[in-house]
Amino acid sequence: MSTSRTRVGIIGAGPAGLMLSHLLHQAGIDNVVLENRSREYVENRIRAGILEYEVAELMRATGLGARMDSVGSRHDGTNFLVNGQLHHIDFQKLTGKHVMLYSQHEVVRDLIAARLAAGGEMLFEASDVAVHDYATDKPYITYIYEGTEHRLDCDIIAGCDGFHGICRQSFPKNMIVEYDREYPFGWLGILADAPPSKDELIYANHKNGFALLSMRSPTMSRLYLQSAPDEPLENWPDERIWEELAIRLAHEGFSLTTGKIFQKSVTAMRSYVAEPMQTGKLFLAGDAAHIVPPTGAKGLNSAIADVAILARAIEAHVLKHDHEGLENYTRTCLRRIWQIERFSWWMTSMMHKFDHHNAFDARMQTAELDYILNSSAGQVTLAENYVGLPLY
Repeated sequence: MSTSRTRVGIIGAGPAGLMLSHLLHQAGIDNVVLENRSREYVENRIRAGILEYEVAELMRATGLGARMDSVGSRHDGTNFLVNGQLHHIDFQKLTGKHVMLYSQHEVVRDLIAARLAAGGEMLFEASDVAVHDYATDKPYITYIYEGTEHRLDCDIIAGCDGFHGICRQSFPKNMIVEYDREYPFGWLGILADAPPSKDELIYANHKNGFALLSMRSPTMSRLYLQSAPDEPLENWPDERIWEELAIRLAHEGFSLTTGKIFQKSVTAMRSYVAEPMQTGKLFLAGDAAHIVPPTGAKGLNSAIADVAILARAIEAHVLKHDHEGLENYTRTCLRRIWQIERFSWWMTSMMHKFDHHNAFDARMQTAELDYILNSSAGQVTLAENYVGLPLY
């Protein structure tokens, strides 16, 4: 078995793991990233598209913002469509902030390029990854890479390996408390070669179910329809998708641009939090510790917030022998995470059709939307949560 050493072993090369690696490198702290998928896979995995204001600022401040500012799109607001009436929420006017539309796979590409340029060590297609002795001062990771068994000794292990990864599963079984909600619907999502029909997103509350108009580039549209969480894709030929999108997004002066659909998928919706996010020298970040429904556009952003907090804590621990940040990592993260969970749950509850709702429930949903969209205080609440809470 080959043995090597680093300060921080990072499991997972998604946005969380790569951003943590980047931030640690800038602080002069060596690290190694292990990923079980191929580089091609992680660079082309199209997921989230909205970056909160402070996440975009972090990208710029750490040398990652050039391509985002060149090919991404600044959004100063968003739109809510209710009963055929379009309501614009002006983020810039309400909060002085904006968001960036810049796809997750582009963020990942920028991070990988930055780590390669800096000589960072990223091992893709590393298999049989396992964590050991994280309750001691000498944790280590074992894995197989290019057919050879390896051992990586480190001071800290960061579990950025997603909901189905091995890090959270390695916690003592009686330690983790899980908070979970599965929603009775999913999102049927498509990518299409079609210019976006609107310059900003449209969130639609419709009697047929929720719809979302989004985009990934000036020539590529990303659109969603509320569906059953286990909806068979064969039930949705292209013609039916475009027809239903046109119905749910219809409003005065609007024309839906259609095109060739080249990707379809159904995503189940859930809210999930695991507490605590640390045990010994093993720390969780991103989807390894929490999941949000995508309605609030918080998944990628909450992962970046976690590792910004973790990187700062590790820097203080290593360079200043200040251990408070690491000791309080779970507490610091969870306060923000539960606020994000609340916002994502609230957006999901407000915008979707629930089959179990009775007439009273439906009226309450209508009243909630009426207040939020027609009250300055309600719009500020929505806007300040959407553009993002402070990272720290």
